[in-house]
Amino acid sequence: MKVAIYGAGAMGTVLGAYIAKAGYQVDLINRNIDHIKALNQHGAKITGRTSFIQPVTALTPEQMIIQYDIILLMTKQKHNQAITAFLKDYLTVDGILCTMQNGIPEPTIASILGDDRVAGATMSWGATFHGDGVSELTSAPSRDTLTFSIGKYGNVNQTKFNYIVDLLKTMGDVKVEANFIGARYAKLIINAAFSGLSVITNATFGELAKNKTSRPIVLDIINECIVVAKAANIKIEKLQGHNIETLMSYNNWFKKQFSLFVLPLAMRKHKDIKSGMLRDIKLNRQTEISNINGIISDYGKQYDVSTPLNDMVIQLVKAIENKKIVSKWNNILKFKNT
Repeated sequence: MKVAIYGAGAMGTVLGAYIAKAGYQVDLINRNIDHIKALNQHGAKITGRTSFIQPVTALTPEQMIIQYDIILLMTKQKHNQAITAFLKDYLTVDGILCTMQNGIPEPTIASILGDDRVAGATMSWGATFHGDGVSELTSAPSRDTLTFSIGKYGNVNQTKFNYIVDLLKTMGDVKVEANFIGARYAKLIINAAFSGLSVITNATFGELAKNKTSRPIVLDIINECIVVAKAANIKIEKLQGHNIETLMSYNNWFKKQFSLFVLPLAMRKHKDIKSGMLRDIKLNRQTEISNINGIISDYGKQYDVSTPLNDMVIQLVKAIENKKIVSKWNNILKFKNT
């Protein structure tokens, strides 16, 4: 089948390299001309927790000329409406756009393409973009760490859906989710707890989970997300085999101490990840914080649940975007009275 990764930056370059390495044809599409030139000339260079160079086919959006059976969407969510409208002409009649983004982007995309052309996948691993054909894998390179959860938004073409599953299996374990929104929400909890704080402090996920000052804040954000899910009647699915609600939810001092102990252990395979939104800050771009913690806050308003910690994360990331403050560790103290 004809397959493209649209938005082949950090994670898209890594995934595309694994797919091509397994012998599948895939086009890596990105607006960064220098990155595209390097990919075509030298291949995708994957560094970090693994190391290999894989020849790939890469192009810019302006160079797209064919219709694809499958497009894996790996851009930031900020421009989803415009990007989906653009990609509509580059999908076959029953082609699938599979969102591989944070948050819950499927409803917006389905409003443009129709439910039956939309699937979604979450990725429980991280990467850092270095440009010029280079992307760094920051999660442990084991199949139980490089995991995906995938689900259908509508009644998508089953053959093509199965093909997506096969593509993702070239890199790691894939779980097909009947309760896809629950799986989406599980990943959203981790992003809400770590990604914004990573921007605020310029720390890795591992540092946030280990430090005695930040760890309780991470845990309290997770709990805030769980309370919101219960109010919204969302059943949170397991993430990499772990029940987030069982491990991280607490209602007494003893259970909280257990959760605080478990948290750095649960994140040890992802300890080197930093939020991709830090790159947005560096490039003077708006982040997708509204599509991460903003979703939790919106659900909270809808179901009358207070979300002060998620609201504080949004407030501080926005302040960094607007250059009112800078990313630094001492920002964690701003949560002291929240």
